[in-house]
Amino acid sequence: MFLFAFLLIVLSAGQINAEEQKLSLLSLSWSEQIKVRESWLEKKHNMILDMMRRNKIAMWIVVTEEFHPDPLVEFIAPPRPDVAGRDFFIFIDTREKGLKKIATASFTEENLKRFFETSDEPKPAKELLPEIIKTYNPKDIALSIDGKRGPTRSLTRASYEFLVEILGKKTAKRFVSAEPLIEEYLDTRLPEEKPYFEQIAYLTNELGRRALSNEVVIPGKTTVGDIRNWLYDQLGSYCVSTWFQPDIRIQRKGMKDAFSRGFLAVALEDTVIQPGDLLHLDFGITYMGLNSDWQKMAYVLLPGETDVPEGLKKGLANTNKLQDTICLVSKPGRLTTYIYDDAMAGMEKLGITAQVYSHAVGNHGHGIGPTIDFRAKKRDDTAKGKRLRAGSYFAIELNTKMKLPEWDNQEICIMEEDSAWLSDQGWVYFTPRQESFLLIK
Repeated sequence: MFLFAFLLIVLSAGQINAEEQKLSLLSLSWSEQIKVRESWLEKKHNMILDMMRRNKIAMWIVVTEEFHPDPLVEFIAPPRPDVAGRDFFIFIDTREKGLKKIATASFTEENLKRFFETSDEPKPAKELLPEIIKTYNPKDIALSIDGKRGPTRSLTRASYEFLVEILGKKTAKRFVSAEPLIEEYLDTRLPEEKPYFEQIAYLTNELGRRALSNEVVIPGKTTVGDIRNWLYDQLGSYCVSTWFQPDIRIQRKGMKDAFSRGFLAVALEDTVIQPGDLLHLDFGITYMGLNSDWQKMAYVLLPGETDVPEGLKKGLANTNKLQDTICLVSKPGRLTTYIYDDAMAGMEKLGITAQVYSHAVGNHGHGIGPTIDFRAKKRDDTAKGKRLRAGSYFAIELNTKMKLPEWDNQEICIMEEDSAWLSDQGWVYFTPRQESFLLIK
């Protein structure tokens, strides 16, 4: 008896140690996180010159304001609180002398000096910026303007007008959008980031699966709001955060589905989970300037049931086929519009009703980068679109629809989302995809 108890303790300790190892990088103190991220920043800065030249940009200026930080700042400057009236981070292609980096900080900051030229007694920006322009005479000045997404159009009107005022209208004619440069910068992952993202993806998967289990859900009692609150509390206990509210969707036999912008609508927080419900969770974690994005589905067993109805198994298998098709046709350098066309053609041959809305993930949950998306397809010709980048991270997000025989042929939607990285052979999942429903008794 003593030996059996001892073995149980040893096995339990082994499981705990394995769990700690899988999450070891998520327990860094804030000062340790800053140190790691600043080591990444040095490597990221080393890539900027080549990116500027590929995108034909001579000067890149990022402007941030007090208590209204530009979303790029934590990725191009030390990831520490930046509180000053209006600061400028300037990258200049000097050609012969390479990349020059200047920060017109309102106050001197020791850590900023590690990455930018700055002064103990900084000149006012209205004096320094015209001097910089005169010295380097860039043919264009890239700003966060005229882009399609937040970080590519984040320059405030007041800061834009300030630049025009101090540099003059003639110089303002050289202003161009920094969108292509920003996109490449944010969509390029370092090898050093991968171990951290792997652990973020692991924790996302573990918490999501636990949220869709009897640990959290008591059918007939637990509400959608209860699941959300449990996830919020778990995020706090692990000292991570989330970039969006966890969303729970419910499909139920005989219930008319509500839609929002073409997607199944999020359930109201006071909705009580019932036996027979089909649950869907959309969830993501933020840590170290990286973000995950994850979706899985669970079924609440009816009295007497031990497994999901056969129709649901077929529906999930259809969604897995869509995932397989996306992975099969995705390669570095391929245009996303061609990938979308090939995937949808494959689904049409199989007679599967499918919808794809996959996107970059990394520094933002809905990352700046290529998308494989039915909405982008409507906007762009097949010859357009963007090319996938080797090593980039992606949320393979999609769904298939079918009529479920066990629900009197009511149409249901099987939605999945998994984070993956792009190898030379195609997408590689960070965590195993879902091939069977999570079960709630």
